[in-house]
Amino acid sequence: MFLLAHTGRPAAIRSAERVVTGLLRHRIGVRVLAEEAADLPLPDAVERVASRQSAAEGCELLVVLGGDGTLLRGADFARTSGVPMLGVNLGRVGFLAEAERDDLDKVVDRVVTRSYEVEERMTLDVLVRNNGSIVHTDWALNEASVEKAARERMLEVVTEVDGRPVSRFGGDGVVCATPTGSTAYAFSAGGPVVWPEVEALLMVPISAHALFAKPLVTSPKSVLAVEVQPKTPHGVLWCDGRRSVELPAGARVEVRRGAVPVRLARLHHASFTDRLVAKFALPVAGWRGAPH
Repeated sequence: MFLLAHTGRPAAIRSAERVVTGLLRHRIGVRVLAEEAADLPLPDAVERVASRQSAAEGCELLVVLGGDGTLLRGADFARTSGVPMLGVNLGRVGFLAEAERDDLDKVVDRVVTRSYEVEERMTLDVLVRNNGSIVHTDWALNEASVEKAARERMLEVVTEVDGRPVSRFGGDGVVCATPTGSTAYAFSAGGPVVWPEVEALLMVPISAHALFAKPLVTSPKSVLAVEVQPKTPHGVLWCDGRRSVELPAGARVEVRRGAVPVRLARLHHASFTDRLVAKFALPVAGWRGAPH
């Protein structure tokens, strides 16, 4: 089992020690990143490995302890290795997480007994063209966002779907998201919540100055594109809010369904509706349900 933790949080350090102790007690091997091992009180039986994308290869499960940022970091390892990721939320919302910090004993028990299911989540493949040449490639689980680099200046863009222009506008940028990412940045930008089992791509303008700049939901086979206009200040491409690259004026960002999904381990059979209500603390008092 591969363990990834936000070692900057005391709660994550305590949680990691608890999980490792429980797994070793059941003779399940544990692997951690060498760079994190120095911050964790771990016995010698724990395997230390270098921080590389293939660090989780050969493991049965990737357990991540932390908030959304740590979970997205874990997704890098999960996607490369094909190992299912089980997230334990130590942050605030944690939509990618399957358990909370009070569930650590249950997490250990489910790992030991292999009592979990695995589902696949759509990803995005992202490429940047400049002067017709591909200058950068990346991927995202939640979203790829084209954003302005200077706060005082709008970013002028033209959006495109399947090779046809949709709208030109100035604003703070555009978010291209998966259904998984519909509850992240795209949600904050005013996009719709999309159930994870729905196969679709989202394009959501950010603070656009335009008559038509509405969120779009397209086919999963669509290719979304955002062109930074030639006479506008340069922009920035962010993938999952973790990796960024500068976009010069005239750059073109293309987003399509990713070739490699991320696999998530699930402990509960709760519907996404219940998860949505719980994570956002939505008011449902007065609901009576369908008549029987």
